[in-house]
Amino acid sequence: MAPSQATTDRSDQATQLRELVRRRPPSTLTLAITSGKGGVGKSNVAVNLSILMAARRVRVMLADLDMGLANADLLMNLQPRYTLAHVLAGVRSIEDICVDGPGGIRFVPGASGTRGVADLSEFERQNLLVQLRRLRSNADMVVFDCGAGVSRNVTTFAQAADWVMVVTTPEPTAITDAYATIKTLRRGQCAGRVSLFVNMAESRAEAKAAYRRVAGVAQKFLNYSVADGGYMLHDTAVERAVQARCPFVVRYPESNASACIAAMANEMARRFPTSQRRGGFLHRVAGLFV
Repeated sequence: MAPSQATTDRSDQATQLRELVRRRPPSTLTLAITSGKGGVGKSNVAVNLSILMAARRVRVMLADLDMGLANADLLMNLQPRYTLAHVLAGVRSIEDICVDGPGGIRFVPGASGTRGVADLSEFERQNLLVQLRRLRSNADMVVFDCGAGVSRNVTTFAQAADWVMVVTTPEPTAITDAYATIKTLRRGQCAGRVSLFVNMAESRAEAKAAYRRVAGVAQKFLNYSVADGGYMLHDTAVERAVQARCPFVVRYPESNASACIAAMANEMARRFPTSQRRGGFLHRVAGLFV
C-alpha cells in the first residue's frame, strides 16, 4: 500500500529538520514558562520577565503558545491583526505576524477562542516548532508562554526548550498540579533545565517553603532535581496593572512585584552567556520526529 500523504509530509518534514540540524544553530536560549493550573500568573511572569530581559540588552522574542486561550496581548494592550491561527492555516508566515511589544520585545500573538488551534495534531505542533525556530536568528532569547496543564499542546513546546519554568502559587492545589507537571516532563524525558517559580507568596519564607515541598517530593519520588526559579510576592499593583492592560514593570516599576521580577532577570542575565546550550532547542525538536 502506498504511504498516505500525511505520512509523506511527515517524512519530508523530518528530512528537512535533520538538514537544519547539520548546520550550526544560533546560540539562542529558549525558555518555556508553564504551570500546572490556570490562574497562577504564568503569562504575567512571561510578559514582565521578557520586558526586563530586553532592558538588559537581550534581544527577546515572546511567543504566546497558550493555544486557544492566548491572552498575553491583553496584558500589553496590543491588538495584533494576525495570530498563530493564520500561521497554522497557512495564510501568513511566522515573521508576518510578529509585532513590537513594550520595552523593545518582539511578540508572536497566539490565538484565543479557536478550537482548531486548541486541538492541534502532532504534525501541526511539530510544524509550528519548526517555524518558531526561524525566529532564533533575530533573538538572543525566545520565551514560550505555554498553556497550563499537561496536554500535548503544552508538553511538546516545553520539552523542546532549553529551560522550563513551572509557575505555581503556595496554594495546595497549585502545588499539587505543579508537581504533576514536573512529573509529566520527567516521564517525557525533558532534557532542559526545570525550575519552579512561586508566585503570589505572602513572604519569602512562604515561597521558599513551597519550593522545598515540590523539589523535595520530586527528588524523593522521581529522582529529579528541580531548580529554585525565584518567587514573586503578592502585590495589588499586579492586579491594577492587569486592569490597565499595562505590564506592571512598566506601570509600577517600584512595586514589590517588579523588584522580584528584576531580581530574577538580573540572575538570568548574569548566567545568560553560559546558559546557552549548543543546539539544545533544535536537536530536541528533531528528536520528536524519531
